[in-house]
Amino acid sequence: MGPIKVQVQWAAHGGSSALYLLDGLRAPGDHNQWTSDTDALRQFVGDDVTLVFPVGGHSSFYTDWLRPSSTNGQTFTYRWETFLTEELPNFLAGYGVSRTNDAIVGPSMGGNAALVLAAHHRDQFRFAGSFSGYVNPTFPLWNEGMRAAMRDEGNFNLDDMWGPITNPAWSRNDATVQAELLRGLPMYIWSGNGVPTGADLPNGVGNTVNAMALEAMTQTATQILRNRLAALGIPARVDIGPGTHTWPYWQEALRTARPMILDALAAR
Repeated sequence: MGPIKVQVQWAAHGGSSALYLLDGLRAPGDHNQWTSDTDALRQFVGDDVTLVFPVGGHSSFYTDWLRPSSTNGQTFTYRWETFLTEELPNFLAGYGVSRTNDAIVGPSMGGNAALVLAAHHRDQFRFAGSFSGYVNPTFPLWNEGMRAAMRDEGNFNLDDMWGPITNPAWSRNDATVQAELLRGLPMYIWSGNGVPTGADLPNGVGNTVNAMALEAMTQTATQILRNRLAALGIPARVDIGPGTHTWPYWQEALRTARPMILDALAAR
């Protein structure tokens, strides 16, 4: 993909564990929104874990695409899974960051990706968290919702990511379908129920209505995943409460996850 920017906050006491924080669908090209829209840096400033903020990935779903997007002039193929599980860990190892004692979390687009990456790379990740994640993309017609969102965010072509819904890539990148691979992994899964609170007041009516609708979908997906995990006998903390599809709620979800992350990484 060419050079990828990465923002880093080093472990407070020289420890080797790391927490990867993925961005949402709008992922800007100059910074990771966790660093600008939340207090994630302050939450972990005294902890012995390195925070890793990949920059970019606009509408990528942090996956390896089949080919470049054919509708917006993209000149390269997204290879985010390769970057996050091979290239970036190898690079960070040169700075003393472990390749085998990492955690990964993400909101929205990054939520399903965090669980999927952890499921397929258990040698790397010891914890995974999804906040308002679309954790069941193969659910009937939800691919069309993804198509519309990706068209709106950069005119990306969904078909160039995983192909038609019958392509096995869809099932491979569905956290609910891959739930068995999450057995034994500490997880925190959060979703709002679409009901706004005072945290939504700065966003205005129009944005809040959109965020309510998006979160209603993630609540359904989260309930499906929760039921799937329960049916398989796989423990996970799953919380659903008031909130919409926006950063203040993901900041608080990260705050809840923090002690679980530190325990999983033995980073206290």
